[in-house]
Amino acid sequence: MKLDARGIALVVVAVSTLQVGAAFAVTLFDEVGSSGAALLRLGIAALVLLAVWRPGPAGHSRRDVLTAVVFGLALGTMNWAIYSAMARIPIGVAVTIEFAGPLGLAVALSRKPLDLLWVVLAAAGILLLTNPFGTSDLDGGGVALALVAAAAWAVYIPLSALTGRLFPGGSGLAIAMAVGALLVAPAGIAQGGAELLVPAVIAQAAVVALASSVIPYSLEMEALRRIPARVFGVLMSLEPAVAALAGFVVLGQALGAGDLVAIALVVAAGAGAAALD
Repeated sequence: MKLDARGIALVVVAVSTLQVGAAFAVTLFDEVGSSGAALLRLGIAALVLLAVWRPGPAGHSRRDVLTAVVFGLALGTMNWAIYSAMARIPIGVAVTIEFAGPLGLAVALSRKPLDLLWVVLAAAGILLLTNPFGTSDLDGGGVALALVAAAAWAVYIPLSALTGRLFPGGSGLAIAMAVGALLVAPAGIAQGGAELLVPAVIAQAAVVALASSVIPYSLEMEALRRIPARVFGVLMSLEPAVAALAGFVVLGQALGAGDLVAIALVVAAGAGAAALD
């Protein structure tokens, strides 16, 4: 699969809309909690995608449907874990740690020794950010949840590419989004309660769902039809920088100089790996 400029552009747009949407989602946490926000995001996105694509099992094997279901489980886990992490640590920090997922995938798919240099650079950034061997102001539970999101993200990337090949348009994504919403529903309902039905909350969540799920995931699936999964993984290195910027602009989450250096190391690693592909 050749590197495609349009595919790269799709990833850049997806990253930008997703992280701005994620920053606005944090403003929902006071009303419905992080799990409630994740449920609203996935549920509304699922309703939109199901209405647009009207997916059905016709013409697909049981294995195809199972692939979309597993994709949905990864999608739901990733969304729940990263929102739960963002409730405890700054969004830029959470997304930088989460980037260990696609970075690990890039390493696993790497065929060039030079890529190890970028891995070391990114690892240094993540270690500088979390300071696991010394004192840190970061909430340990938040870091752990971000790592869970990282693992789910690594699984999400190849499953998204496979689902995109098995189902036309966004029909496979619609199935996966519905599965993800069902997975998160128990925690979301328990945390959000009756506030999940407040019209103003639903309206705000609808904007978040479009910006964080419908638009970026649709673009990512299309991008994965055009570029290799490894290239996609390293291009996602833009997410920490965009997330930090969105956290500052939308939420007023200013990061220290050391945090910004750590994020810059991770972004540079991803950019270097992508540039030399």
